[in-house]
Amino acid sequence: MSLAVVVVVLPQTWEALGRAPSGERLERMKRSPQWHEGTFANPEAIVNDWTETLSALSASADASPKVPLDVARPDISSPPASGLRVTWFGHASTLVEVDGQRILTDPMWSDRAGPLTWVGPTRYFPPVLKLEELGPIDAVVISHDHYDHLDHRTVIALQRQVSKFIVPLGVGAHLEYWGIAPERIVELDWWEEVKLGEVTVASTPVRHATGRQVLDRDETLWSGYALVGPKHRVYFSGDTGLFSALEDIGERYGPFDVTMFEVGQYHRGWPDWHLGPEQAVLAHQKVGGKVFLPIHWALLTLAAHAWTEPVERALLAAQHREVAITTPRPGQSFEPDLALPSDRWWPTLPFETAEQHPVVSGNVHFRR
Repeated sequence: MSLAVVVVVLPQTWEALGRAPSGERLERMKRSPQWHEGTFANPEAIVNDWTETLSALSASADASPKVPLDVARPDISSPPASGLRVTWFGHASTLVEVDGQRILTDPMWSDRAGPLTWVGPTRYFPPVLKLEELGPIDAVVISHDHYDHLDHRTVIALQRQVSKFIVPLGVGAHLEYWGIAPERIVELDWWEEVKLGEVTVASTPVRHATGRQVLDRDETLWSGYALVGPKHRVYFSGDTGLFSALEDIGERYGPFDVTMFEVGQYHRGWPDWHLGPEQAVLAHQKVGGKVFLPIHWALLTLAAHAWTEPVERALLAAQHREVAITTPRPGQSFEPDLALPSDRWWPTLPFETAEQHPVVSGNVHFRR
């Protein structure tokens, strides 16, 4: 690499990498029950099958869309009539308007997921709304610090219109480095809570990992979130494999009017990292979900499967388990108390079934 390239690339990359926790933040992390021998750890260890993973090098011919997607432009100018409205923007980005609070999950508005603007997974379509068109946001919740969930360019752009940034332990170091005032950052360990008006935001266990650099694996925590209002309840999974504490989440915070579990970017070689569609439907049931919204698909190609495979398999699994599922197009809002979008807005493409490509997480033990 030439010196000129280094001079251009290094500053861009350096900011996006974030900053490691230190001082009192690090000391608090070390007191967490999730902290073990210098990093955070899952109760159920993550295991990779490297032999199977090699097959991921051969991607589906339909891993990315070949034609522009038919997305929607939402009207969020007035509050939801029912008190609960969800707008899915693709991947893990949603706007949840619940009992008077407006909560944005894992916003990713950049063209690419990664530290640089000219390399990395590219989004399938431009954002359906500009960030400023979202209006005031009571809180942004971040599930973990991987680039497709913690997008530093979006965080920086949002800072003037967001009251609070709610993040897992350690992730606040990145936000402070990017200029977010410390008093606007709330860092939570699993099972800790913060109030937004009448809505409780609770950090919950999930089974995943973190890291933005080569050597910082699991040095910050990863979380899901229960959004519990006086009338409505929503669950957001972030990234996760299947895990035993799903039943505990349901007992503490359920039942949920809507659950948003990740269904995409999986492979049988890493079944503990991501749920896959069938286990996502099972997870929805374990936490006591009423309506299931599949997320973590239809924006970025991060795995070898056909881009429509997650939703096709999720539909089949939901039918098999008699689960109410909704499939809004990116940008489409819905109020689960009123009506559920169910149009097949994506093309019909070949895909591998659950029997052909099973995704089964290990070391999971449910009580019932």
